[in-house]
Amino acid sequence: MQPLTPADVQLAIQAFDATIQVQHYETSTATSELAAAAIGCELGQIAKSICFVVDGQPVLVVASGDQLVDDRKLAAYFSVGRKKVKLAKPEECLSIFGYLPGGVPPVGHRTPGIKVLLDMTMQRFAIMYAAAGTSQDNFGVSIALLEKMTGGTFVDVVKIAAHDVGEND
Repeated sequence: MQPLTPADVQLAIQAFDATIQVQHYETSTATSELAAAAIGCELGQIAKSICFVVDGQPVLVVASGDQLVDDRKLAAYFSVGRKKVKLAKPEECLSIFGYLPGGVPPVGHRTPGIKVLLDMTMQRFAIMYAAAGTSQDNFGVSIALLEKMTGGTFVDVVKIAAHDVGEND
């Protein structure tokens, strides 16, 4: 099965805003750190798309690049046990979402109607940068338009860093 392309992502974006253009980078943007360095933005401004299969259903979590997704919070959100929350395998990313890991965009998926959850911590930023189909293509988008484009719901899905936990927590 062939992956979808940045052109497919561009078509999905243009349905919402014709002024946003997918940008190609000479260096890899496959990880949040690499993407932030290539784009020249804060690590937290990278909107990383993480593919899950929760109780047999595909779920895309779009999280801030400086955060870690908490599978316990995902399990609680979907009212399932933690063992029902699994990272999608590379072949599932390709067959369900249409892209390989490191290039999964928040829009333009092979399977319509995928549930999208948006990490609330992204709301710290006005602009986010998301993958656009390959590990070298990205696009910038306002947080409000990202919400509209994905049909996603802002939820608390990230781990609390040890330094963020107070003595009374």
